[in-house]
Amino acid sequence: MASVSFFLPSMKNLLVFIFFCVYVESSDHKKTNDGVVINVTKHFFFPDFNTPRTVHDLMLLGSSVVDKTGRIQIPDTTQNDVDLKHLVGRAVYAYPVRVFDPITRTPASFQTTFSFQIETTRTNLSFADRNVSGDGNDGGDGGSGFTFIIAPDEFTVGRPGPWLGMLNDACDEQYKTVGIEFDTIENAKFGDPNDNHLGINLGSIVSTITINVSEFGINLKDGEIHRAWIDYHGQNHFLEIRLGSDRLDYPSKAVFSGRLDISDFLKEYMFVGFSASTGNFTQIHNVLSWNFTSSSQASLRVPSPETCESKIIIDDGNGGGGRGGNNLNSFFIFMTVVFLVVVALVSLYYNRKRITGEKARELAMLSAVKERPRPPNKPRRFTISEVSAATRCFDELHKVTCDERSDTYRGTLLNGCHVAVKRFSVEYFKSHGINRRRVGKEIKAMSKLRHPNLVAIRGWCFDHQETMVVYDYVQNGTFHDWLYGIGVLPWSRRLKVVRDVAQALSYLHSQKLAHKNVNTSSVFIDVSFRALLGDFGFVMSGTESSRFEATVSQPTDVFAFGVLVLEVVAGRKRYRSESDPESNRSDLDLLEWAWSMHEMNEKEKVVDVKIGSVLNMDQAVRVMDIGLLCTLKENQGRPSMAEVVEYVCFETEVPELPLRRPMALFPYTSTTALCTNSYMCASFK
Repeated sequence: MASVSFFLPSMKNLLVFIFFCVYVESSDHKKTNDGVVINVTKHFFFPDFNTPRTVHDLMLLGSSVVDKTGRIQIPDTTQNDVDLKHLVGRAVYAYPVRVFDPITRTPASFQTTFSFQIETTRTNLSFADRNVSGDGNDGGDGGSGFTFIIAPDEFTVGRPGPWLGMLNDACDEQYKTVGIEFDTIENAKFGDPNDNHLGINLGSIVSTITINVSEFGINLKDGEIHRAWIDYHGQNHFLEIRLGSDRLDYPSKAVFSGRLDISDFLKEYMFVGFSASTGNFTQIHNVLSWNFTSSSQASLRVPSPETCESKIIIDDGNGGGGRGGNNLNSFFIFMTVVFLVVVALVSLYYNRKRITGEKARELAMLSAVKERPRPPNKPRRFTISEVSAATRCFDELHKVTCDERSDTYRGTLLNGCHVAVKRFSVEYFKSHGINRRRVGKEIKAMSKLRHPNLVAIRGWCFDHQETMVVYDYVQNGTFHDWLYGIGVLPWSRRLKVVRDVAQALSYLHSQKLAHKNVNTSSVFIDVSFRALLGDFGFVMSGTESSRFEATVSQPTDVFAFGVLVLEVVAGRKRYRSESDPESNRSDLDLLEWAWSMHEMNEKEKVVDVKIGSVLNMDQAVRVMDIGLLCTLKENQGRPSMAEVVEYVCFETEVPELPLRRPMALFPYTSTTALCTNSYMCASFK
């Protein structure tokens, strides 16, 4: 049957080839079909967002909601006791729109109009607080504004503050966006003219073009309902934007009108919608109605309009000198076709004859097993071909991270689910004597776990010496990117991450399991800024017994969590490189420094000064104490993760730390010699 399966596609290709030969001959090698240019149009209209189809046609991400009055609202104010600072959300049309023709490299033409309202809420920050806010808000009332966005996907949400939800640190140069921002904050770093302007952003948060809308008598923060008209002509690369009150007629004068080529920032299909954010100042961004129409050109392949009649030439003996060669060519093509068809039929007959009835039944049974339905979210084993297809044959452009142990790729399964694939190095396994069977058992055990603060394992692959784990893809990247990226992460967000990670580890330990890879890069941030612990440390040396693992792994998780807490409080990595411009003592270990400051009763010096005066210093010092407590030796007071959860949630008082760093904090014991995994030794150094 294998040979038959191989042969059938060949037959199909053969028939295509025959048709092509006959077609070329019939057209006399003079003309080809270049296709017909057609218009691909898309239109949708939301007079409000309170209709039943809104649920299917609108995708809400992050802190966004459709309120009771039928408005898109970013951030979501329907939840009680929610801090509206540093929130971000998106609302996009749920289906991709064709915005670019890759053959002619022509952008689509589109017209859109929408009514919006920006409700400004005042804060009690002083002027000094505004200058040290760290989110780019230099002063004035309100949040950061909102954006009409053309984005390459429907699941990424950008950073809060002046990033307007357009981009985040996980977005690379392949993530292309086009945005028209309605900005209500003056940020000198981004070249803003004032706190009442419109910007055109091409692949960057820094606007390519800015327009001071105050010159047109428009105040975006006056609480009025405004309407924007955006008209882009793709073939001429011409953009026109009009802005005015929703109560008045179509504005006679455009706020911007000129040539603008957006081709380099478009893919063939993209998603259109709105994104908005808040920083240390808050706003409520409402979209009340939306009308969108796009039109793009595409080439449609159709049969030739030429008729058979036009090819009939009556041979009357005159001017027929060229037909003899054509007749000869037709004869050779006909004989070739007959020969290939005979060969194909003979081969097909003998291949079918080889298959017995019993083998046919076995193949049918195998097909039935393969087609057996599975629960939609139940972890399963993937084949190497499925994983390869999801990651485009492990394309370098899909690679997210890499280290000596593994490479991680982002991918998309056939059902449309976005995943992250961790592919362990075969050479690393061999050189370190890793027991693949044991790793496989641990992966399967972890895949059964479900917790709000754990990245779900969707499946695994153990084919052809390959060992891979398939995780759910978390859109907003790692906490490492947020903590050490552009801008300053506010204290409230840092504290939330610490609590989420503590909850995840406590749950893992309650299941008699351990993470074994706790660090800022193994913590991921979802669109609601919830921290999810992933990238489990499955790799263990075959020389380590299960008893040793159970004894060491969980306390090591606690130690690593303590180091992570100190990094969160200090806003710096444990070890600074010599090239770090912020360090005068580049060789100083953060853990040693934190203990030194504790001994000198100057723990406030460890706290990240970039957070500014919006920091709750008492909370920061208390969390730092929890981090130091977790780095104590086990017999000197290192807590369990269940106890840590009570501490970080401020439900229980933190035990008093020793006045001086214990001398045996980093002992060299006989146990250390057994540590072949560098992470496992972390708690003994």
